Amino acid sequence: MLIRRADLDRIATGEVTLAFRRWRRPTVKTGGTLRTVIGLLHIELVEIVPVDDITDADARAAGRASRATLLQELAGHAAGVVYRIRLSPAGIIDPRLTLQQDVRLAAAEVARLKQRLADMDAVSPNGTWTEATLRAIAAQPGRVSTAIAGDLGFERMWLKTQIRKLKALGLTESLEVGYRLSPRGVALLQKW
Repeated sequence: MLIRRADLDRIATGEVTLAFRRWRRPTVKTGGTLRTVIGLLHIELVEIVPVDDITDADARAAGRASRATLLQELAGHAAGVVYRIRLSPAGIIDPRLTLQQDVRLAAAEVARLKQRLADMDAVSPNGTWTEATLRAIAAQPGRVSTAIAGDLGFERMWLKTQIRKLKALGLTESLEVGYRLSPRGVALLQKW
């Protein structure tokens, strides 16, 4: 579940407590957490809601000016049912955020990361991809996955999943549009 940065900032302050999505099936579940750039969010409730039951108060709790604005936004998305998601900050900073800033890469850590990337390449049905992907992101920060995948000859959804693995290692960061290398990712490429 993607949430715009402006909405995340308002969730952090408690101003926004709801999100609405039109999905064929939910991508989050009640009681789960969601990693975001502001830290972990607690997913308190995920429920199907009839569009007619959405109120102006619901829309304001979702950070929208009115019910009409929210409904217009939902109408622009793919077919599916509408879900109301109640969320709040979990009070836990995403450990990846700390890892992304760790640029103290001694030779042993560089070797460990390169081995981890080699292991990821070894099990990939598409062959080696990690270094080329890191270099593509470094060359053009903010580039969307569709363009990166096209340049590298990979299927877009497959590549997005792989980039999440790089993010878990603290090497990349998701932007509002596209990706960039984290300081850790830059340090790794400099020592490669």
